[in-house]
Amino acid sequence: MVKTDRRILKSRQAIQSTFLQMLLQEGFDEITVKKLTEKADIGRKTFYLHYTDKYDLLDKMVDDHIAQLRVICDQKQDIGLIEGSILWFSYFEQHKPFFAALFKSEGASTFRKKLLSFTMAEIDKKLNEDSLPIIDKHIFLKFLGTATMGVLESYVLGELDSDIEAVATQVVQLYKTQLIG
Repeated sequence: MVKTDRRILKSRQAIQSTFLQMLLQEGFDEITVKKLTEKADIGRKTFYLHYTDKYDLLDKMVDDHIAQLRVICDQKQDIGLIEGSILWFSYFEQHKPFFAALFKSEGASTFRKKLLSFTMAEIDKKLNEDSLPIIDKHIFLKFLGTATMGVLESYVLGELDSDIEAVATQVVQLYKTQLIG
């Protein structure tokens, strides 16, 4: 196993934590590399050793979250649909400020696309092909994925009054009605 130099880890941590702080305070659209490096107290050259621009930084942070969500999705198989969904939604609860900032941002559309693709792929793993004989699978996946993202976004942005367990349970019930018909 290759060990990453501590200075590299320290620089990435400084960049990412400053980026997150700015994301929450100012929003993605207002962040510049210049402002970020000044606040993180690093040189711009150091930033560009790790990332090509703020979009690349965001992509890598989103990829890290998706990797963690993939682990949760694997765990979901062992604990049941409702409990697994609660676990999945709880991840968003734990990282609510990050996701809320991204959902509010105009410039973070790649985040939405990646999360939707991931969500659709996870739903696809659960589909029983025999239960969808007259439905175009891609349309169905897009429908369920977009619906899930809409509920998730509303929850993260504080537009739903329900707690995480209630939201997750209702999403599962809605999936079941769509799959059973």
